[in-house]
Amino acid sequence: MPHSATITPARRLRGRLRVPGDKSIAHRYALLAALAEGRSTLAHFAPGADCQSTLACLRTLGVEIEDTAPGTVTVLGRGFGQLRSPAAPLDAGNSGTTMRLMAGVLAGHRFTSTMIGDASLSKRPMRRVIAPLERMGARVEAVDGHAPLTIHGSALRAIAHEPETPSAQVKSAVLLAGLHADGETTVREPAATRDHTERALTAFGASVSIDGLTVGVRGGQRLAGRPLTVPGDFSSAAFWLVAAAAQPGSRIEVEDVGLNPTRIALLDVLRRFGAYVSVSITATDAGEPRGSVTVEGNRVGTVDIEPSDVPALIDELPAIAALAAHGGHVTVRGASELRVKESDRIAALVAGLRALGLEADERPDGFSIAGPSNNARPSGGVADARGDHRMAMAFAVAALAAEDPSTIEGADAVAISYPGFFDTLSQLVSAAYEPGTR
Repeated sequence: MPHSATITPARRLRGRLRVPGDKSIAHRYALLAALAEGRSTLAHFAPGADCQSTLACLRTLGVEIEDTAPGTVTVLGRGFGQLRSPAAPLDAGNSGTTMRLMAGVLAGHRFTSTMIGDASLSKRPMRRVIAPLERMGARVEAVDGHAPLTIHGSALRAIAHEPETPSAQVKSAVLLAGLHADGETTVREPAATRDHTERALTAFGASVSIDGLTVGVRGGQRLAGRPLTVPGDFSSAAFWLVAAAAQPGSRIEVEDVGLNPTRIALLDVLRRFGAYVSVSITATDAGEPRGSVTVEGNRVGTVDIEPSDVPALIDELPAIAALAAHGGHVTVRGASELRVKESDRIAALVAGLRALGLEADERPDGFSIAGPSNNARPSGGVADARGDHRMAMAFAVAALAAEDPSTIEGADAVAISYPGFFDTLSQLVSAAYEPGTR
């Protein structure tokens, strides 16, 4: 994929599409399939580089994984506690999910392993996952709380963990370690986060206890391999849904997308912005609902995201910021977690949207983005994605509103989660201007 992409302005988008498999779910299915007994076939597996990093790490740990059909991987599980001591470092690439969840798995295996990542991942904080794993009995060496991580696995003891900051990745790492611990490990969250790990554990045969914001898992449970299909990634669909909401006259339908209740808070945001939103759940597989979402642009409004909203929207905030490019106003507070993602997403968003001609103000824990008034359009320009896939997609959606073509530098970062993003964008623009399309 070229390093940069040119975005031609478009006044509307139309079409029906499917998005790649949900990468959050794909990570978890692959890890649990590796720990299970027997064969698991994972269809519609996420194609991006992040999930490929998880598969590569598992192969290094002795797990047999085959690409048995386009978009399908088959994992031959090694069983409880049977991963093999790696002969080389485990490279998580750009994937924080790979590093944090894999750390939980490795903590319960009695060998030493080292996890590395790219320059971006090596700057992301790991103390929040290191601390509970060390309380459980593992020993983890890090560089000032950052990767590389050297994990000395051991017999683990159960803990009751209460993280200060909501994090599905930390929760998941502790629960995965808890599978290998003596007793019941619990995590009590300060606010609800996505619950894919809990649902996936149940799908593979584990017993999970849930009491409000507390989730627990008993150690020593055996998992059983099974066939599963990964639903479409709602966080990838978010960019198309935002693009439709931002442009009156647009209509986009995303089919077979995951509709887990902990992931779809964006839909209420789009309704508040003024869009028409309809949802149809068509199936539930392994506890994960899926179906179709249709968004039609109607009017441009204002969105205020408060701190209490942030845990359910953390991956969608870059997309939400792009709403402002089309004449709206977006304010986000309480999202300092964005500072330690694949990039400093607050700084990157503000810089990139300013470069495209918007008014954007950076705050310690968020941002304020104002689109042009009086039916004016942002000028367009050159925005740098800073190696961050969500920045590249957010800037592309914002650039559709510009007066002139814009360039997204670092556009190839979309390969991390959505390799076909720019091809799909071209198709949606073309469909909106086909003869007979109103």
